[in-house]
Amino acid sequence: MFVDISNTKEVANPEDLDLTVIISAFITSELRRAFIIGFLLFIPFLVIDMIVSSTLMSMGMVMLPPTTIAMPFKLMLFVLVDGWELIFKMLVSSFNV
Repeated sequence: MFVDISNTKEVANPEDLDLTVIISAFITSELRRAFIIGFLLFIPFLVIDMIVSSTLMSMGMVMLPPTTIAMPFKLMLFVLVDGWELIFKMLVSSFNV
């Protein structure tokens, strides 16, 4: 993907590639992993924010910021699903050693 297609030679070993190709491929794979982690963390937190804000609006508490009420629920969800272990497990498994 990062090798110039017009003058591509058959690459037998990864050591034959340029350092710029290797670095760009590594950065792209790590960005992909970061987006997956961010997406998996963002969606449940977004659902909690929507539930709290719609509940507060239906109760008529328009001036109360939903983040004040939602933050303890987000922390409780993160602790209950053992979030730190999930994050570190996904990061360590990305290295494929």
